[in-house]
Amino acid sequence: MKIRNQRDFWSGVLFVITGVLFMILSRQYQFGTAAKMGPGFFPTVLGGIMTLLGVMLVVPAMSAKSPEIKVDRIDFKVIGVILLAVAVYAATLPTLGFIVSLFLLIFISSMASHEFTLKTTAISSVTLLIFSWLVFVKGLELQFPFLPTFLTR
Repeated sequence: MKIRNQRDFWSGVLFVITGVLFMILSRQYQFGTAAKMGPGFFPTVLGGIMTLLGVMLVVPAMSAKSPEIKVDRIDFKVIGVILLAVAVYAATLPTLGFIVSLFLLIFISSMASHEFTLKTTAISSVTLLIFSWLVFVKGLELQFPFLPTFLTR
């Protein structure tokens, strides 16, 4: 059998692997019943659903009727830049605060894009800063420093 739609095939394989891992790892918890669910009920059922969805993606991807779609090579530089941005955010949040850390996260991760421009990065930074502030600081009232520590003393 030939894999015609590689995108759906590999997505389905990842779903199957994740679903099976959820079902295996949740076996250490009590399952319970549908009326009285134990802590293992939800991850086991969710893992089963993910596995089923994965199979539903894999099987048609190998069909002769499926369109032929190739998957591009993995760009490890892009993945590295995004992981670096997340690491910088995690490292700077306690000292530089929410505003500066989030701006650094957005700016560094936008450099991973092939269409990077300073103007669009600035616009998206301001938009995401306002939205994130409304959701996380005002809406959810998360307790993390908003401004850098040297400005709040």
